[in-house]
Amino acid sequence: METSEAGRQLIDGRFELIKPLGAGGMGTVWRARDIALHRDVALKEVRPPDPATAAAQPGLADQLRERAVREARALARLAHPHVVTIHHIVEPPAGAGGHPWIVMELVRGGSLHDRLGSGPMPVPDVLRLGLDVLSALRAAHAEGVLHRDVKPANVLLRPDGGAVLTDFGIAALHGSTALTSTGALIGSPEYIAPERVRGVEGLAASDLWSLGMMLYVAAEGVHPLRRATSLATVVAVLDDPLPPPVRSGPLAPVLERLLVRDPAARPDAAELERLLRNASTALAGGPAGAPARPAAAPQPAAPPNVPPAGFGPYVPAPQPHPSASGFGPVGGFPYGATASLPSARTPRRRPALLAGVLTVALVGGAVGLVRWLPDGDGSAAGPKGTTTPSHGATPAHNTTPKATAPGGGRQSSPAAGPRGGLLTPVGIRTALEAFKQQTGTTVFVDMRIYDGYILASIPTAPGARTVDAWQYRDGFAKRTGPHGTVDEENPLIDMATVAWDALPALLEQSQKELDVPAPTSRYVIVEPWMTDHVPCMRPYLSDAYGQGGYVLAGIDGKVKKVVPS
Repeated sequence: METSEAGRQLIDGRFELIKPLGAGGMGTVWRARDIALHRDVALKEVRPPDPATAAAQPGLADQLRERAVREARALARLAHPHVVTIHHIVEPPAGAGGHPWIVMELVRGGSLHDRLGSGPMPVPDVLRLGLDVLSALRAAHAEGVLHRDVKPANVLLRPDGGAVLTDFGIAALHGSTALTSTGALIGSPEYIAPERVRGVEGLAASDLWSLGMMLYVAAEGVHPLRRATSLATVVAVLDDPLPPPVRSGPLAPVLERLLVRDPAARPDAAELERLLRNASTALAGGPAGAPARPAAAPQPAAPPNVPPAGFGPYVPAPQPHPSASGFGPVGGFPYGATASLPSARTPRRRPALLAGVLTVALVGGAVGLVRWLPDGDGSAAGPKGTTTPSHGATPAHNTTPKATAPGGGRQSSPAAGPRGGLLTPVGIRTALEAFKQQTGTTVFVDMRIYDGYILASIPTAPGARTVDAWQYRDGFAKRTGPHGTVDEENPLIDMATVAWDALPALLEQSQKELDVPAPTSRYVIVEPWMTDHVPCMRPYLSDAYGQGGYVLAGIDGKVKKVVPS
């Protein structure tokens, strides 16, 4: 091994390794010194960071070498201020047994992932971030390069706040040969576009979905679809509604337009740039009368399990035949605004879909697979310190359907809708009774309550780790599909013990504390708080200008903390 005068390893006789900056599935990135040009650079060492991984997969080194060359060529095409600059690639001689190194510019500000570790970003900064990364993607797409892994860890921040897109190692180049097995899922489950989960590749719109999800996380400080396991996250990307943001201000309607599950219904890159610039103008107090959100046709009522379009008004309007919104599924399967609706007899495709995703999850070691999130313990024991109601040997879910849903599945008998919506003690208790008729329990993982519908995560049986997603709407409780597993750190909550009678006063206090006299969006989450794992109620409120936030309260309705946007 060649070393410098300081005793550090030298690469190609000129790049002195100083310290590692991070590691991932393709290897390690180092801070290095170019002793020939007297400048600091970043070196990507392209090899598996775990020797055991390389030993278990004999062809992995060759695949990584090819991916390194692909990344170098992709970046070399893109001379752009918001795309990381590549200086050089060091390739070992054939048969020498070494591995490639990519020499890149050193971006000194850290990654967006690091920045978000300290909390959400101000909306003006998020809008600037969006415009920077979008300009990088437009340049890449113009050269026939799809990134396919836009996420916070792959966005670097310069000291002046400018964003730089990096890590094109799994990029798809026009005319190139795929490097992964057929059916392998490439990308990170939290940011992958739903159409790519279904096997549709080659769409620039997929990168724009990932960008939109990243902007949501940057502005809101939480990922709306992250679940306890990678598999559950992928299913959520396909099926679950996105909670309305409360911090995003004029960015909120842009996210609404972008995060739709039909790629044809998303704005293209040019339109997205216009929307982001309009949002920036609105935030900066543009010309009088300038709309903070783009004009749109009147929105129909949201379909079951979907927040109203535009994170909409919390007074639902009746609609006999729901149309699709980007924020959730129709009839148990996602459709976008331009897709045809399924008939009442259309069979559900979730089992086949889950089988396909599970196949991907089991293809361990294939290059380019989903970069899985940490999964929980696989033991069958229930959550520590939790109790479930005693049902004897009777399973929690009644196997005899009491009514048939329009889209299939089991439902409770219809109940008269409570006056004043579901965000009332009577409305919630009516829904809980309907859930109990179907599941035999009121002990849930969590529950989200909107004025027009309620979403709940309920264990499949007493003591089970597996969880199903349920919804209550229009007097019916309906199972909408699998929803991952129980987090053993968090206790289950008997929703019958929550102080629902305190909710009206809590909502009124929330409006005052958050200074939102006329909320256009409101909902309540009941779940264990992430820091102390104690069950809590959190009302979220926002107005038409994105002003609002949430209030943290106990399940007794007593306020602990107010968090304005």
